Amino acid sequence: MGFDHRKYVAFQPVQKTDRRWPDQVIQHAPTWCAVDLRDGNQALVKPMTVAQKQRLFDLLVKLGFKEIEIGFPAASQPDFDFCRKLIEEDRVPDDVRIQVLTQARPELIARTYEALEGARNAIVHVYNSTSTVQREKVFRMDREGIKEIAVNGARIVKSYAEKQPGTNWTFQYSPESFTGTELDFAAEVIDAVNEVWRPDQGQPVIINLPATVEMATPNVFADQIEWICDKVKYREHFQISVHTHNDRGCAVAAAELAVMAGADRVEGTLMGNGERTGNMDLVTMAMNLYSQGIDPTLDLSGMAEITDVVEACTEIPTHPRHPYAGELVFTAFSGSHQDAIRKCLSTYKEGDKWEIAYLPIDPRDLGRRYEEVVRINSQSGKGGVAYVLERDYNIAMPRWLQIEFSKVVQQAAETEGGEVDSDTIHRLFEEKYLAVRPDWRLRTYDLHRTDEGVTATVEFGEQRLSGEGLGAVEAVAAAVEQRFDVSLAVEAYEEFALGEGTNANAMACIRIQVNGEPHSSAALAEDTTSATLQALLSAVAHHVEASQTSTSGTATA
Repeated sequence: MGFDHRKYVAFQPVQKTDRRWPDQVIQHAPTWCAVDLRDGNQALVKPMTVAQKQRLFDLLVKLGFKEIEIGFPAASQPDFDFCRKLIEEDRVPDDVRIQVLTQARPELIARTYEALEGARNAIVHVYNSTSTVQREKVFRMDREGIKEIAVNGARIVKSYAEKQPGTNWTFQYSPESFTGTELDFAAEVIDAVNEVWRPDQGQPVIINLPATVEMATPNVFADQIEWICDKVKYREHFQISVHTHNDRGCAVAAAELAVMAGADRVEGTLMGNGERTGNMDLVTMAMNLYSQGIDPTLDLSGMAEITDVVEACTEIPTHPRHPYAGELVFTAFSGSHQDAIRKCLSTYKEGDKWEIAYLPIDPRDLGRRYEEVVRINSQSGKGGVAYVLERDYNIAMPRWLQIEFSKVVQQAAETEGGEVDSDTIHRLFEEKYLAVRPDWRLRTYDLHRTDEGVTATVEFGEQRLSGEGLGAVEAVAAAVEQRFDVSLAVEAYEEFALGEGTNANAMACIRIQVNGEPHSSAALAEDTTSATLQALLSAVAHHVEASQTSTSGTATA
């Protein structure tokens, strides 16, 4: 059998009985570093052009990123040229540090500093792989040999920085494939690098711990981070950074737990583009903080612009259910979800704490509209249909009519397949309930109230009828019963005053039994009485027309 799980070995968890991170709560945002222009770019089938890189860099600056990895200038001429362009054209704000990557090789480090000449603030990110599998099967070196590569690289990085004192240098070291490295060896290499750089003497240092390949659950990664934080020297003098990949689909969770375990800084890409299954998604993690009332220090309110720029530069479409950014991420098709959202929003007032069912954040915070929240298909229910009519057309329906009309919409959705848009819902409501036959259109009415009740006279079409009852509806119903020889029983009716922005001032909905058969109708008018009487006449018209059609069909047969 080709699909054989027995060839894989379970990742061994960290033996740690004193873990503290499970009791921690993230209370402020980490330092963010966007690596879209390097890690993200190298994952693209078609790498970005200089114009695309510039556009994405400008977006990252606009969003508030203060650390941006712009490339691997020693390994790529386009990356070298882009680095020079940013520096020579003075495109890097004073409060932004550009970061470049290099392997721990002398000639590559030299080329890196050549690319950075004249930069105000720069991070030189040097790395070498330390994992067991890389040592044994790729480099075929022992621990001492791997550690010497790292230490020698650190020395060269420091020596070249001393030759360019006009730049504010930060040194960053990554033991690549950290998750596959024995923890004691990772700590040994980190300490050896820091003995060269001496963060305790004022040199800014970042130690980046990458899950180059995600190998275990996020809690195991958090144990690894906390273990390193506890064991390495000079911990209080440098930043611990994490760079998680998404091989197991847990990059965001791993980064969040790593921050709980002591990490100060997080690297990732907008929308999670990266090698294999991707990098840590900066948008998702930052918005997760935002949804908990924590300032992410990034302005992600223009989500449409973010997705447009990322899609244009990477040529990768945004998944419609991508957290926070997808077209459908705030959309509810489920009837029960729609009903809960509608009821919560009806009580929400500006300034209230956000407590809306099924919506972890206010879509308006990201430039989205409530129109996008509730959309209708065959899975939708009465609440969603009612919400669309209220939202878009100021039409309120009583519960009994919501139930009845939702079946009409559902049938249309099942017949057509897919989504039923707002215009179609309104058209269906008009056709089913609001449409008035010309010969049943109310022209005038006259009501006289006495101690015995109400005498009503109505004129509609060519008809002029009079009747008596306890109220206007009962009186008109009596007149219609006598004229058309039918039996009427009003089951329910409700009147609604309409807001501004419509020619009608009132709407009425009515449900009646005509000779035992139910008929519903609605009407818009300048006053509630006119609306109610028209709704009654239209409901009777439904029965009369149906009866005439049935009689005509029988005669023809």
